[in-house]
Amino acid sequence: MNKVLYIILISLFSLTIYSCSSDDAATTTATTDNTTTSSDDTTTTDNTTTDNTTADDTTTDDTTTSSSGSGVFVAVGASGNILRSTDNGSSWDNVTSPTAQLLFGLGFGNNTFVATGNSGEIVRSTDNGSSWDNVTSPTENHLRWVGFGNNTFVVLGWTGNILRSTDNGSSWDNVTSPTATNMWGFTFGNNNFVGVGYSGNIIRSTDNGSSFDNVTSPTANYLYGVTFGNNTFIGVGSGGNIIRSTDNGSTWDNVTSPTANNLLGVTFGNNTFVGVAFSGNIIRSTDNGSSWDNATSPTANHLYGVTFGNNTFVGVGVSGNIVKSSDNGSSFDNVTSPTANTLYGVAF
Repeated sequence: MNKVLYIILISLFSLTIYSCSSDDAATTTATTDNTTTSSDDTTTTDNTTTDNTTADDTTTDDTTTSSSGSGVFVAVGASGNILRSTDNGSSWDNVTSPTAQLLFGLGFGNNTFVATGNSGEIVRSTDNGSSWDNVTSPTENHLRWVGFGNNTFVVLGWTGNILRSTDNGSSWDNVTSPTATNMWGFTFGNNNFVGVGYSGNIIRSTDNGSSFDNVTSPTANYLYGVTFGNNTFIGVGSGGNIIRSTDNGSTWDNVTSPTANNLLGVTFGNNTFVGVAFSGNIIRSTDNGSSWDNATSPTANHLYGVTFGNNTFVGVGVSGNIVKSSDNGSSFDNVTSPTANTLYGVAF
């Protein structure tokens, strides 16, 4: 009798061990599958993008940061990946990168590209993106979008971190921030720097990025991208949220959106605003952001960044996906990419 009980107990213990190991395997699979987890930022409870310090993280709008136009499209992403196109985004090549850190934000001004990323990473190119060097950073916070205006680069990051450079990105200083919120999108227009971030946070500078103030926001949704065109600022964020300001970012209103997908980037060109989102969603406005329609998209991959140059819109996203439009954002086509790394920022 004792021997029978002993055998039963051993069997039950073995089943318990197997069950626990199966659960652990499922958890491991969920956290390593880059198509469905935090590596491409799809699993947060409010369906917003979250930051991840691993090789695949997750918004650029880079429109005014690149408004002067380098003649070259540059994209950045996971594992320090840097790409470059000299034929209007039709073909792309990898460029040697000085870092393995995830690069997220990208801006252009005064013949200089500046890219920023995790752990305070800043890299810089003064030869149209052909070669890049590391720059000393005053922070270890994750950095996101880059803005350029009035000969000044400004960068936003985690915990409200703001950096500023007045020597073409060679050196940087911290700027007093009015918020401790994680900030994402950033742009410049009409002598105003405007940034957006978590919980609908909006900040604004009217003194060339020397100081910033909070601005009343019409939303509590996370905001990821912001751009400027035709005297209008447009911000985009979670749940398809679109906000708009026509008074230099002083006041903002919500705008009806054609999508419920998280909008991650927005840009402006040829009197057209274009936004990109989860699931390959692309939206477009031709009336200064008052109304929006969906555009034809060739991909279901998440798109994180979008920019404009040479009458061409270019978007980038998961798995190295690159899309391009030469009809003012009405329709897009996939472009062959030289990388499978997720791309987050793109500029011209």
